[in-house]
Amino acid sequence: MTAEPDLPPDATRGETVEALIRHRLGVALGGWRGSVETALPTVVFVVVWSVRDHDVRTAAIAAVGVALVLAAVRVVQRSSLQHVLGALVATGIAAFVAVRSGRAEDAFLPGILTSGVFLVGTLVSILTRWPVVGFLVGAGDPRAAEDPFGWRRDSGMIRVCSRLTWVLVGLYVVRLAVMVPLYLGSQVALLGVAKIALGWPLWVAGLALMGWMLVSGHTPLEAGREPVVADDEAAR
Repeated sequence: MTAEPDLPPDATRGETVEALIRHRLGVALGGWRGSVETALPTVVFVVVWSVRDHDVRTAAIAAVGVALVLAAVRVVQRSSLQHVLGALVATGIAAFVAVRSGRAEDAFLPGILTSGVFLVGTLVSILTRWPVVGFLVGAGDPRAAEDPFGWRRDSGMIRVCSRLTWVLVGLYVVRLAVMVPLYLGSQVALLGVAKIALGWPLWVAGLALMGWMLVSGHTPLEAGREPVVADDEAAR
C-alpha cells in the first residue's frame, strides 16, 4: 500500500464545499467590537449636529474626536487597529466632505458612493468568475500566503462563492435604495439611523442568509482537492 499523503493544515474532517467555506469565513470575519467602532462616530455626528443647531463643523470635529479616542484605546490595549482605523479614515473623509460643502447630509455621500462602487464590483466579480466571497474564503486559508487563489481550482467552490456573492449584491442594493432617497431629501437624522441599521444589523442578516445557504447546500469537493474543516490543533 502507498503511504497516505499528509493532510494540509486546513483540513481533517468534512467533504463539502459548503463546510470548507463555513470554516474559512469564520476565520476571516471579525466580531462585534469593530461594528461598534464603525457606528459610534456616525451616532456622535448626528447627535451633535442635532443639538448644536445644525453646526456641521462642530459635529464633524466631535465625530473625528470619538474615532481618535477609539483608536487610542486600541493602542493602549495593544489590540488590532484594523476596524477602528477603517472607521477613522471613513469618518475623516465624511467630515471633510461635509465641512467643505456645509451640508450635513454630505457626510453620508462617501458611504453612498462606496456602496455604489461595491455593488458594481461584486457584480463584475460574479460575471468574471472571481466572486468576492472567494477572496474571504481564501483569507481564511492558513496557506493563503503561499497560494492565495487556491480556492479557484475547484469549480464547485466558484459556483458556491458566486451564489453567496449575490447576497452581497442584494445588501448593496438595499443600502442604496434606502440611503439615496434620504440623501436627496436632506434627511440627516434618518440618514444616521439608516447608516447604522444598514451597517452591522444588515450584515448579520446577510450572514444568516449565507449560513442557511451553506447549511442547506451539499456541493462535493472535486476529486484530488483538499478535505475540509481544520482542527484548531491541526492548524497550530
